[in-house]
Amino acid sequence: MDNSKELKSIIKNQRNFFNTNATKSVEYRLRMLQRLKKIISDNEDKILSVLHKDLSKSKSEAYMTEIAMVYAELDEALKNVRSWSRPQRARGTIGTFPAKNYIFSEPYGIVLIISPWNYPFNLAIAPLIAAIAAGNCAVIKCSKESKYTSNLIKEIINNTFDKNYIYCVEPDIDYNDMLSQRYDYIFFTGSSRVGKIIMNAASENLTPVSLELGGKCPCIVDESANIRVAAKRIVWGKLLNAGQTCVSVDYVAVHSSVKEKLIRYILKEIKSRYKDALNNNNYPRIINGHHYKRLLNLIKAEDNIIGGRADEFSKKIEPTVLPEADFEDEIMKEEIFGPLLPIIEYDDIKKLIRTIKEREKPLACYVFTKDEKIARHIIKSISYGGGCVNDVVLHVSNHYMPFGGVGNSGMGSYHGKYGFDTFSHKKSVVWNETILDLPIRYAPFNLLKFRMLKYILTKFR
Repeated sequence: MDNSKELKSIIKNQRNFFNTNATKSVEYRLRMLQRLKKIISDNEDKILSVLHKDLSKSKSEAYMTEIAMVYAELDEALKNVRSWSRPQRARGTIGTFPAKNYIFSEPYGIVLIISPWNYPFNLAIAPLIAAIAAGNCAVIKCSKESKYTSNLIKEIINNTFDKNYIYCVEPDIDYNDMLSQRYDYIFFTGSSRVGKIIMNAASENLTPVSLELGGKCPCIVDESANIRVAAKRIVWGKLLNAGQTCVSVDYVAVHSSVKEKLIRYILKEIKSRYKDALNNNNYPRIINGHHYKRLLNLIKAEDNIIGGRADEFSKKIEPTVLPEADFEDEIMKEEIFGPLLPIIEYDDIKKLIRTIKEREKPLACYVFTKDEKIARHIIKSISYGGGCVNDVVLHVSNHYMPFGGVGNSGMGSYHGKYGFDTFSHKKSVVWNETILDLPIRYAPFNLLKFRMLKYILTKFR
């Protein structure tokens, strides 16, 4: 059986299973979440091992950014899925009086989860947790680029769950085969280019989508900032996964009065924490040859760089600072997704904000300042998915807040309750009784009824 026919059969069987209402049972969902948690716990060492094989991630970084975040999502769902699933009372209107009003959370049905290679475990399993919690069946497609992690996910998922409930396809399955099927929801994490393809395919069946994309995430450092702390946190956030992070600091815009100081501290941090990066086992590598060459070409296009050494065999590129970057440079035309840090000087914050706003909306924005008014002005003025003041990246780790993009950086959000809501249709129900029946709403209508209706609907709206 070819991939397309096999997938069609699996989706058909999943739909039949979903229609039994088994997945809508809260008890069933809790059992499945517990099962998922156990299988992750049983395979922790294997997960850490494959993440190192794919991306050369250290155990500490892999656990912090992949496994720990998944556990947090699991624990939050296990703790709250029962309350999340209860019908929520809604306020009534004069039009619905004397009925009770409810909002029911209803699973969509069959959801497709397409995950990327940069955080291959976290970004496949976290949305799956939300899908399970909401009562859906799921088909998962992991990235073929992170082959070791993707194959392990496929193995543990397909050995743990009935394929009529959750199924992980071959990582190298053709996108056309995937997208030719009908789903009830599509959740995609990846590039804006592929996101447009996903959205176009989804439109054929009016399938709702969540798109977790990327963009050029700015980090603004003003003259009042604690430069030493800013440098430490920028370097940490930039070099997580060697810059292959959708919310990574893509470039730094720094006030001219503190530019040299910031660069000095950034270089000091790099030297201290990533000494001999090309031979450092705790420093991640670039995922494949294509991205490795792309990043080298970006380096070659710059006249002034600090760093830039690379090793083709290990596909590692040392942290590289571009101290004289400009918005018109080649490196500023696309998301970097690597350990290259352009530094752009500014003098006028209003002009800088206008320049940022002229470009696509970023997934994240960061600002380092001691001036609360400046921070609030930037938050208010620039549209972006989420971000931090005096820090970077951390907003992603908080499952009590939604994570998602806006504009070209994505649509929809998830994490915690927000993930549950993403995978749930909110169904409104007016629950009335038959004892009281107001005759004013029924025909025939006359001038007196009109005046009464107008008065009531105006008075109590």
